[in-house]
Formats: sequence, C-alpha cells, structure tokens
Amino acid sequence: MMDCNFITKSMLNNPIEVQLGSVPEFLEAKSIADEKAREKLSEPMLLAWFDKKAGKFAPEQICCDRDKPTWLVYAESCGGNVAVDINDEAFVFVYRETESDVLTH
Repeated sequence: MMDCNFITKSMLNNPIEVQLGSVPEFLEAKSIADEKAREKLSEPMLLAWFDKKAGKFAPEQICCDRDKPTWLVYAESCGGNVAVDINDEAFVFVYRETESDVLTH
C-alpha cells in the first residue's frame, strides 16, 4: 500500500494551484482552499485534506490502492472532483458539490 504522506501533482485531477509567498498554517490554508472551491462549486463539501508539514491527512481511511494515497482514493470514490493544491502539495484539499437533496433530508 502507498504511503499516505506521499502525493504528487500528477495524482490530482486538474487541481486549482495556489502559490503563496510563505507556507500558511492549516486553518489559513483551509480558508483559502474553501474560497477557491467556491469559485468552482456553488456549495463545496470538503471530503479530504492533506498537510505535508504535519504529516497528517483526513479521513484516515484504509483503502487498497497502489498508485494514490488512501485519503485521495476515498475523496475520489465519494465524488471529489475539485482539488486545491497549495504551495506544491504542502496542503491539498478535495471537494465535491453538496447535493441539494442531502441538505433537505
């Protein structure tokens, strides 16, 4: 199984790339990613994230895949189609559109 702390740009499907002068803290990076996702999706739902410096990711899923980290496999299998890549994979956030029927039930 692949190391979950290893990600390359080629693993991401057309990511929105954000380059900042310095590496932000997690909450600032998430806020930026949320804003970028809202440019593509009317109601983005965060499915997964990766923080290279901290060596953390969520969700902590165990999925079988040899080509991608498990958190990314999980996000893609749940419909994640918008990835925001901050500072060359220092942070990666994966979103999908929130389904309106999920919000009303």
